Amino acid sequence: MTQPRIGFIGTGVMGKSMIRHLMKGGYDLYIYNRTKEKARELINEGAHWCETPGELAESAPIIFTIVGYPSDVEELYLGKDGLLNRASRGTTLVDMTTSKPALAQRLYEEASKRELHMMDAPVSGGDVGAKQGTLAIMVGGEKAVFDTLLPLFRLFGENIQLQGRAGAGQYTKMANQIAVAGTMLGVSEALAYAKTSGLDQDNVLKSIQTGAARSFALSELAPRMVKGDFEPGFYIKHFIKDMRIAIESAEELGLKMPGLSLAKELYEKLAETGQENAGTQALYTYYINH
Repeated sequence: MTQPRIGFIGTGVMGKSMIRHLMKGGYDLYIYNRTKEKARELINEGAHWCETPGELAESAPIIFTIVGYPSDVEELYLGKDGLLNRASRGTTLVDMTTSKPALAQRLYEEASKRELHMMDAPVSGGDVGAKQGTLAIMVGGEKAVFDTLLPLFRLFGENIQLQGRAGAGQYTKMANQIAVAGTMLGVSEALAYAKTSGLDQDNVLKSIQTGAARSFALSELAPRMVKGDFEPGFYIKHFIKDMRIAIESAEELGLKMPGLSLAKELYEKLAETGQENAGTQALYTYYINH
């Protein structure tokens, strides 16, 4: 049986690895990225390049997108050459960008009017999870569509959960980012404390990585902090975007987020010093440089 063609827009840190997993799974990939050069490796590996999102929309019955900001998502789907205006009836579209829950709901409604299937499915796990195919995938949308997508999700994710109707995936991702923000504060402060008190940070990590404090940040990002490796698995500028969305969404729900607000403030200070393209683990530098 011939595998369906898959369209994929966004060949950045996350998308590139996800595309490779789909290709290894035997799928024919049609790809687009605003900067073609960033997709060059994938093209050389056999992916088909599309000159526009509209061309891609007409090339595949299943399309994944993972781009930068909600404004990018809105333009990509609803613009003049947008996916919803160019995709054939019955096409399934999956936005994996961390975006606004309200936008996810709007895209679902607009897609339904055109007899298209729309799902929101943001991910967590960073560059490591994308490379290893172990991402957590938080999905919002119809169960029947979710069931058809499961074999594809399983090629690059392990913890795959349908959270509810359209927008539920984005709400879940916001909950994830709220938890991550607090954890990054704690891990950065813990390492700064260990260093300042004269402890061997690597040895400290051996003790606390498997205790009650264990987390992805402590096991995967803390060692990078100690080594001074601040290359992005997830960009600070994108994390600030996520925290802004979460705070706005919380306000709509009548909730205050003091911990999240503090994390956003500190990351914004890093961005102001030119570290917006560093990885989120660069928060550690705020503590050791102050």
